[in-house]
Amino acid sequence: MFDATADANSKAFSVGRAFFGVATTASGVMQLVTWDFVRLVPQWPAWVPARSMWACAIGAILVVAGLAMLLGRTARTAGAVVGAMLLVMVLALCLPQLVAHPSIERAYLRGFMWTNPLKALALSGGAALISGRRREVPRVLLAAFLVVCGLQHFAYNDFVTALVPSWIPAQRFWAYFTGVALIGGGAGLLVPRATRLAATLSAGMVFLWVLLLHIPRAIAGPRHAFETAGVFEALALSAVALMLSVAQPVCNPLEAPGRGSAPSDTPPGPTIPKRS
Repeated sequence: MFDATADANSKAFSVGRAFFGVATTASGVMQLVTWDFVRLVPQWPAWVPARSMWACAIGAILVVAGLAMLLGRTARTAGAVVGAMLLVMVLALCLPQLVAHPSIERAYLRGFMWTNPLKALALSGGAALISGRRREVPRVLLAAFLVVCGLQHFAYNDFVTALVPSWIPAQRFWAYFTGVALIGGGAGLLVPRATRLAATLSAGMVFLWVLLLHIPRAIAGPRHAFETAGVFEALALSAVALMLSVAQPVCNPLEAPGRGSAPSDTPPGPTIPKRS
């Protein structure tokens, strides 16, 4: 019997996986072109030997993994590789900096001090979803990132307001409004009954930013890789939220039933006896 809900979940997850794959592939290409780390991957310190070569090597891994996510057959392996790589970078690069420099600007409240590691953890959680992991940990990681970003909309309101396109009226209002929306989305992800709604709305909001904010900024500054990378970073984050919005994650719709399909987050429905 055709299950419309399962089919919709499968399609939504596939779209999210495709978005994540596109973002991963494009970020890898950018690293190969610029010989530097782009926004999807945490920056490596300047003192690391052969830093440019490492950027290219990791860029190549991102390209291969992103294409694997798009093709589907080896998406799980690609997700596991990207997720583990981002997690190791957070533990090896971001946390030591957080401990070594706790009082820059404000004690433990510097903007990018928390944003960048939480962003990498949220993306690592999205890659884990593609690898077939359950959604409990990924949704907590994305929730933490959204709440911190929302709070920073208030702490750094002037900076956020300046990012709102000039053709949109009441820029400061939208800076505060999106801050509230981010906090609400993050809080909603932590409430089981509200997870799907919060994830869906968060995915839509971030994807709108891709269209209204990041793409225009990238077009206006084509020579600035940072702005172009922001397009794919936001696309990947919207993909994570979209994948979390499905009730029953389907990591690889191309796989035959019963061959390693992802575990369900929802209990099976009642069995309906057949009529003789």
